[in-house]
Amino acid sequence: MFNKILIANRGEIAIRIIRACKEMGIKTVAVYSKIDEESVHVHMADEAICIGPAQSRKSYLNIDNIITAALLTESEAIHPGYGFLSEDSRLVDACISNGIKFIGPYKEHIEKMGNKLEARKTMIEAGVHVVPGSENSTNKAEEALKIAKEIGFPVMVKAASGGGGRGMRIVHTKEEFVDKFNMAKSEASIAFNDDSMYVEKFIENPRHIEFQILADSYGDIIHLGERDCSIQRRNQKVLEEAPCIVINHELRNKMGEMALRAAKAVGYVSAGTIEFLLDKYNNFYFIEMNTRIQVEHPITEMITGIDLIKEQIKIGYGEKLYITQDQIKINGHAIECRINAEDATENFRPSPGQIEGYFAPGGYGVRVDSHIYNGYTIPPTYDSMIGKLIVWGKDRNEAISRMKRALDEIVVTGVKTNIDFQKQILDNESFLINNIDTSFIEREIFNNK
Repeated sequence: MFNKILIANRGEIAIRIIRACKEMGIKTVAVYSKIDEESVHVHMADEAICIGPAQSRKSYLNIDNIITAALLTESEAIHPGYGFLSEDSRLVDACISNGIKFIGPYKEHIEKMGNKLEARKTMIEAGVHVVPGSENSTNKAEEALKIAKEIGFPVMVKAASGGGGRGMRIVHTKEEFVDKFNMAKSEASIAFNDDSMYVEKFIENPRHIEFQILADSYGDIIHLGERDCSIQRRNQKVLEEAPCIVINHELRNKMGEMALRAAKAVGYVSAGTIEFLLDKYNNFYFIEMNTRIQVEHPITEMITGIDLIKEQIKIGYGEKLYITQDQIKINGHAIECRINAEDATENFRPSPGQIEGYFAPGGYGVRVDSHIYNGYTIPPTYDSMIGKLIVWGKDRNEAISRMKRALDEIVVTGVKTNIDFQKQILDNESFLINNIDTSFIEREIFNNK
């Protein structure tokens, strides 16, 4: 096994990886920007090294500085976490050039699946169901409008290199198409340095379902069931749960087999996620693959008992999967609420600043993944997520009750948070009876004000 791993990330995911490494007897190196000097992950790791100023592009996105840090600390491998460089093939190249192992998929997997249009083509060739849409990318609104008319409105315009909900717009009529296409294109250009777009049929009121997979370099591959990530705001996940209550054993097997087929189509190795849209008739369509660990991975861990970070590290080292598909058992129900430093009453405006008081909930079936503490200053530079509250219950009702109790216990003062907003979701009658889809927040929370 690796002797030392450098974690090219910050916040709760850096802490999550450090904890897994400690349990495996692996030394860790934390990297940090100047503004993160007092962050918990810096003090939890065996070593820590500053890689630049607060701006991401000069620190957590600076491949040269990260590789230099790995070489200086004699780290054998780099774990990228999620976000930042986790799906950047240039980091994989840099690791290979310097004799460092990248804990993640191969470069070609990231490139093929990172381009959404290329991923669509690969899935079609593999016989995987995809949402009807354009065959090629374009950055010209007139060309895209022609395709949209052929597909039929409503449509979704999406960035070919997109992810995280950026560079996407729903378009209901031809009259609004050009403006929304250009807005999405501009957003994509800024976020991904790529303004190529494509058009898909918009599946109305679907659930967003993702399947967690693990694949080793010996050809073994398994899925660990699904997560329902339908509670979203502006295509950003807010609350996730596992399993999905509307998916029965037969449909789970069918979708799981399709997820494995999708991963096998590219010879995938590592932890990854296959994402689908599921309509009200139980038709499902591939939308993308995430070639990294997901923010919401803990709910899969809670219902399967499998530590996904440890498995990812073992696969990265070259070990064979020790579990087979028939050994995967789903036990109970898990829910994750993302806790963000933001003001939900002011259009979710980020709320950086010093935390004056913090109390983490506990008790049976409650897990908190967070990097905050009393006196910690949330920087304005990065994502507003300050933690994840995860609960397990024997069924969905118990998980909801436990999450409500945990949200009542958690205390974060000095900054605004979305804790009350999460309570609104959990108290909503449609949520309680599992009448949810990706339009839930707009329909049930904002329209009920």
